[in-house]
Amino acid sequence: METGGRNTGATWTLERAASTSAGRVAWGSAGDGPPLVLAHGWPWSSFVWHRLVPALSQRFKVHWYDMPGFGHSELSPARPPSLAVQGEVFGEMLDHWRVDAPMVVAHDFGGAVALRAHLLHGRDYAGLALMNVVAMRPWGSDFFEHVKAHVSAFSGLPPHIHAAIVRAYIDSALARAIPPKDRDHLDAPWLTPAGQRAFWRQFELADEVFTAEIEPHYGALRCPTSILWGTDDPWIPLERGMALAECVGTPLTPLPGLGHLPQLEAPQVVLRALVARFGEDLSSSPE
Repeated sequence: METGGRNTGATWTLERAASTSAGRVAWGSAGDGPPLVLAHGWPWSSFVWHRLVPALSQRFKVHWYDMPGFGHSELSPARPPSLAVQGEVFGEMLDHWRVDAPMVVAHDFGGAVALRAHLLHGRDYAGLALMNVVAMRPWGSDFFEHVKAHVSAFSGLPPHIHAAIVRAYIDSALARAIPPKDRDHLDAPWLTPAGQRAFWRQFELADEVFTAEIEPHYGALRCPTSILWGTDDPWIPLERGMALAECVGTPLTPLPGLGHLPQLEAPQVVLRALVARFGEDLSSSPE
């Protein structure tokens, strides 16, 4: 099922919705050309790609969506949106868009999602770029691990304390400051009552078994794969990216001085890396 109007501009918007096995999913697209899918991670939404969409959409038909439990999609679907479910929904969205073998750019646990769809569910890609992804154990910051062990103690926090934690948690991912309006947009989905419940639920759903299932198969990916990594990532250290690159059998492209959100910290740097990866001569830079 599809609702909403058509997105004809080369900007990030969420004007459409699709029904999936994990509830309503908000999505958008822009541009023409070979299909390219952007996969976000935790605790973000497809908004993390908004500074890259204008340039990428000049050469690609770019698709993005908020995963179930995130952003503007259904925040508390009846089917708990674990990484296993997210991998299935990724394939459902490819079907919804009638996209075969797209190029995929994945960030954070979007990496595990795209890898699970490829390795467990038979989805083919023309190319795969993994940036600061959740893919190798162990994963999760010290805070993430602490909360996971005590979710019930956090889920009932007063809203103002919850908001302060969300803001501090998001700040802890950065090596460079990002524009205040971007920062506010990252926080906003989690500051409603439904967003607060969804935020803490994600800690509860996290399980390293979802990457353990696929780690042994990284050397058998069926598409050209590149790995980009912010070298100063406070959450997932560069060494984890190097270990992933060794498993995949591909060089790692370092993004010097960047943290866990390179696409917002230095979008031009990320665009240049993607241009080199996908062999496209994009004519403009992100703002």
